[in-house]
Amino acid sequence: MPQAVEPRELNVAPGSIVVVRDEEWLVTSAEQGSDGWLLRVRGLSELVADTTATFYNSLDDIEVLDPARAQVVPDGSSGYRDSRLWLEALLRKTPFPYGDQTLTVSTRMLADSLGYQRAAVAKALDPQHIRPRILLADAVGLGKTLEIGMILSELVRRGRGERILIVTPKHVLEQMQHELWCRFALPFVRLDSAGIQKVRQKLPATRNPFTYYKRAIISIDTLKSPRYKAHLERQHWDAVVIDESHNLTNVGTQNNELARVLAPNTEALILASATPHNGREESFAELLRLLDPTAVAADGSFTKDDVQSLLIRRHRHHDEVAAEVGSDWAERAEPVHRLVKASGPEDDVARELSQVWLHPESGGSPYSGETKGLFPWTLAKAFLSSPAALRESINQRRAKLCEKGGPHTPEQHTELAALTNLSDLNDKSFTESAGKQAALIARLRDIGVGPKSSTRAVVFAERVATLTWLHDLLPAALGLKPENIAMLHGGLSDVEQQEIVESFKLETSPIRVLVTGDVASEGVNLHAQCHHLIHYDIPWSLIRIEQRNGRIDRYGQKFPPVISSLILAPSDPEFSGDLRVLSRLLERENQAHTTLGDVASLMGKHSVGEEESAIRDVLARKASLDDQVKTVEDVLEGDDFDSFFAQLDQDFTPALPELPRQSLYPTDVDYLDEALRAAFNDVPHAAPDNGGVGWTVHANHGIAELVPPRDLRQRLAHLPQNYRDKGQIDQRLKLATSRQVGDAQLRAARQGKGINGTTWPEAHYLGPLHPVLDWASDRALSALGRNQIFAIRGEVDAITVVLMGTLMNRRGQLVSRVFSTVEFPDPDRPTFAIPSPLESLDFLLTETGLKPNTANPGPIPDPDRFQQLIPVAVDQATKSMKLILDHQERSANERLDQWRRRADRWHSGAEQLELFGSQKKKVDKYARRIAEEQRLAESLAPTQQLVRPLLVIAPGKDQ
Repeated sequence: MPQAVEPRELNVAPGSIVVVRDEEWLVTSAEQGSDGWLLRVRGLSELVADTTATFYNSLDDIEVLDPARAQVVPDGSSGYRDSRLWLEALLRKTPFPYGDQTLTVSTRMLADSLGYQRAAVAKALDPQHIRPRILLADAVGLGKTLEIGMILSELVRRGRGERILIVTPKHVLEQMQHELWCRFALPFVRLDSAGIQKVRQKLPATRNPFTYYKRAIISIDTLKSPRYKAHLERQHWDAVVIDESHNLTNVGTQNNELARVLAPNTEALILASATPHNGREESFAELLRLLDPTAVAADGSFTKDDVQSLLIRRHRHHDEVAAEVGSDWAERAEPVHRLVKASGPEDDVARELSQVWLHPESGGSPYSGETKGLFPWTLAKAFLSSPAALRESINQRRAKLCEKGGPHTPEQHTELAALTNLSDLNDKSFTESAGKQAALIARLRDIGVGPKSSTRAVVFAERVATLTWLHDLLPAALGLKPENIAMLHGGLSDVEQQEIVESFKLETSPIRVLVTGDVASEGVNLHAQCHHLIHYDIPWSLIRIEQRNGRIDRYGQKFPPVISSLILAPSDPEFSGDLRVLSRLLERENQAHTTLGDVASLMGKHSVGEEESAIRDVLARKASLDDQVKTVEDVLEGDDFDSFFAQLDQDFTPALPELPRQSLYPTDVDYLDEALRAAFNDVPHAAPDNGGVGWTVHANHGIAELVPPRDLRQRLAHLPQNYRDKGQIDQRLKLATSRQVGDAQLRAARQGKGINGTTWPEAHYLGPLHPVLDWASDRALSALGRNQIFAIRGEVDAITVVLMGTLMNRRGQLVSRVFSTVEFPDPDRPTFAIPSPLESLDFLLTETGLKPNTANPGPIPDPDRFQQLIPVAVDQATKSMKLILDHQERSANERLDQWRRRADRWHSGAEQLELFGSQKKKVDKYARRIAEEQRLAESLAPTQQLVRPLLVIAPGKDQ
């Protein structure tokens, strides 16, 4: 073990070259703590090539190579290939400034560049925040996953996305993983039940899996187990994403405790939810505190400005959204609500429920339990779902009455007799061909579902018994095969749920009807091959109705979504009148969809369970529908929290502009091609087992094929499991070399022409963040030895040194970056130097040997004569750049000062409160969180400026 050494000040930043233990390393991140510097590095010299390590300067002697002493090496490669590769790799490996308000990579991925999505990125990357924090609260269907991918890709390019954790519901794990990899080239290891099993096989039980996987996607149900929670408390993340974050707000729940562990341990926090609050200010304040504890005053109050700085919220019919989605989101067709005449046996059951259980003349139902008003409606709801669901409810109640043992009370005898009578009536419904199931079959035939049709439909029902009954009934009724009907519910494993969802997205899938419970009502995309949705039973909740409809009514839907519902209409006037309430629920959901983009505010409950209870009261005539469900006008004109929140929809955030391509190569595949040829001695077809690489570019088809060498295969081990295994990418990796081909590959995969018939495309788009490009850059950086720079010729009047200046914070993160040149008109008088700022490096492609198709007449002779110019160039550039970097440092510190002032206001408010008991304990807890934030703020303060030479350009006449 190395002896501890005295910590000393290091002038180091990502991209610096250091020597530790006599080996060269590229610094990928540098963080300054109370006990010195922590460097994360990747090996460059032969013995440690492509390995990663972590060094502390309190334990190791870390030598930072002095840029002023850089050795000039003449480039003798053909067409100055080595210089171009090395410089391109260095620029790619240098993070982009965090505060820069342009989109650097996200719009060059496989995602449509929509203004409202770019606005979400702008909000997340707002430099007024000391770190990225945002609540993505767009309405169902606007593409929050794409916004997440855009934000994460921009963070990665800014050097702030090395370690990322994504938390989602378990049934969307693969969907999220698929989108982020296929569209943004961001690989995540999926820790579902199968993935966790593999982890346990690889790692000791005591090993923290989150130190092994830098980017992981996991379900919240798995993550909140005590085992993983303990691991998380010791783990810091660059970014954490929590989908369906409305499940975090209830203080004291496991979900909330998990969020409290994650929030302070991550720099960027992205929360996503189409229903971002539950109508209670105190719960929404808890969500705000996760993002920024200073956003909520000590007394729990917050303002519109506090919320708008952290939240972005739009819906389908916002002007900025409607103008862009166009034909990529067809307008919803007029809903089809069918009143279904009950069959004779169904009518008998409805009459029995109405007269004996719901509205008995005696005033009391036969139920012998304590909640007399609740259980009759449980039976009614089961009946409205299916005879199978009602049978299940009856049997469960009878079993509960009988499990107690001993003689029954008279009340229990009465209830058992009533249940038996109801059961006998219900049993006759199974043999009846008419009624609700017949209406479903007729509706499916009407829309074209059949043995010779590709039409598909999603059928939602609440009870598993109903799903099972329909799953068994529909094949024969529609003339379909059993594999044409799929069933999805929460009782299936996470792997089974994901397989069904992924299959339904494929054009070649045999599934024609997906019968599903409400496990599929959140987060799942079902619109790729389907635009018909049928509510077989109607949820007693506007939120649930909206969530269900959003599965097919969302961005990317090419056909008008058709929402159908089947409402049983028994002849019993009282029961039939009750059910009209459900029809009005559907109508109001449709009205709110086109005006508010949020139906939860109509009832103000913001909870499926509470909405169901309120509707039950309406059905039981304890309240009117108008009392429980507001109109759209009431919401917009009200003064409660829902109205306050509705006003936030009017916030307009300008979209970030796209940064023009900044590269020495026309395309990424050109860069990769040249990097491979340089790394493998212009023999791209050498056998990989002998240290070579297989590489073929099919220019006519826009696809390249790569047989990965050993060091690349090691990096590919953390790619999505199904893509890696089914695609056998360790043997051959196919890459789409343009966005057009990449989009075509994704479309083909949805048509069943992906890897082994899956939705994983055969050729993965070679986007700017692709791991293969990162590997090629590391290879290219090893072309030079320790602290060396290239010298080339150019159309310059005097010897010119190109330099880069960076402003770093204590965590080693890049705050700002500038370029400069220093000219030496008279090399014999090196002190006579002329520094000039550079807006960009475009001149390298027009005025130097790096210009395309430029020949290299040979190495520049006598490079030692340039050596004396380098320290002067570094000194002159440092002075020149200092003015710019100082200004940017002041701007960064001003933003930190603004945050400190907010923290001071919070503490002042806390001191003025009369705090007693639990209130004092609560405020003390938030005060500790703010103290943690303050410590973080100090670590983000700019601390050092670093200038390094990049290139020496000699006049072209210098032969």
